[in-house]
Amino acid sequence: MICLTGETIPEKSMIAERLKQIRLARGLSLDALVEEMGGVVTKQAISKYETGKAQPTPTVLQSLAKTLGVKAAELLRPPQVAVDFIAYRKGAGLRKKEQVQVENLVERVLEERVRLQEMTGEVGAFSLPIQKFEVKSVEDAEKAAAKLREQWKLGDAPIANVVAMLEDHLIHVVEIDADEKFDGISAITNDQNGKPRGAAVVSRRGLPGERQRMNLAHELGHIVMDVSEDVDEEKAAFRFAGAFLAPADALQREVGLRRGFVQGEELVMLKLKYGISVQALLYRLQALGIIGSSHYRQWCIAINKQGYRKQEPYELEAEKPQWLRRTVLRALSEGLMNREDAERVLGDELSEDALSPRILGRKELTKMGVEERRKILARQVTDFAELTSSKSISSSSKNGSRKK
Repeated sequence: MICLTGETIPEKSMIAERLKQIRLARGLSLDALVEEMGGVVTKQAISKYETGKAQPTPTVLQSLAKTLGVKAAELLRPPQVAVDFIAYRKGAGLRKKEQVQVENLVERVLEERVRLQEMTGEVGAFSLPIQKFEVKSVEDAEKAAAKLREQWKLGDAPIANVVAMLEDHLIHVVEIDADEKFDGISAITNDQNGKPRGAAVVSRRGLPGERQRMNLAHELGHIVMDVSEDVDEEKAAFRFAGAFLAPADALQREVGLRRGFVQGEELVMLKLKYGISVQALLYRLQALGIIGSSHYRQWCIAINKQGYRKQEPYELEAEKPQWLRRTVLRALSEGLMNREDAERVLGDELSEDALSPRILGRKELTKMGVEERRKILARQVTDFAELTSSKSISSSSKNGSRKK
């Protein structure tokens, strides 16, 4: 069968799989999709398309694509990767419908990003110890964090920007709008031969920086640890996150090996340095045996009384992912995709400023990671030099013509 785009429609099951995935990722029920399509087809008809019992006509295919915000060709393209979700937080409280939407949304996002990686030649650079660190006790999670920091040559200094660090290692940081009960999930993408092609850590958009950083490190722990069945995986992941963001040796140098009392101002200073919440710091100090369980409980009670359990003072600004926008702009600049596709992937219109040479302001640069800032500044210096050089040549030519 040939559709209006001139492409041959593949097997029914392929259209069914893609159509259902995109619909669920949009959070649409069959009834809602029918309504948004203006009643072009019935609920029963769409159900048949999704179960492979029928195929849409070219006209209906175009209407489906327009309503779902994709090209008709997208409904015809078979999935290129398989996504394995590693862990949901126990007790996250997501309803089945919400969980299905999150999973299908993440699958769509990851497939698009793997395609971008292939387009720009970044696929071969992916390397991650997926579930390589054996954890037979919660304490082993501490060792796993130390090993990963060693592999990534992070030392034991605080991580200035967790998002930038993850993206530097080609781990996709995905932010989604989700129920407040959702904290995060981790996923691996595999090709048709089962070879890992990418990884992602997913977090809810709108969290304060300290909670966002902890969630991302928590999900990273799920990806790299192989946790025994008799170990509480959530506790292990939380221990990993604390150790990854605030290494034991560094924290013990700051605070000491044993303390009977810790000042509130001291905790705030540590929070600002390591980028994790006061509550996470207290848990970490207790886990390392720096403070006792009695003093830890005293602080927990005090935090509850002051209403800081859900919202602490001195909230940190959330870190912003940069990889997707940077890579889309690269693909657009190199002619690997057109503007329409670039805006579709970004979910936003590109301003003329983004499409033309200009000097970035200080505020924009400060939002980027150190390495990214250096690259941008170096590029701007080169662009500016070429611009001024061309103007100088032009000016000289004009002056020369005047003299004549």
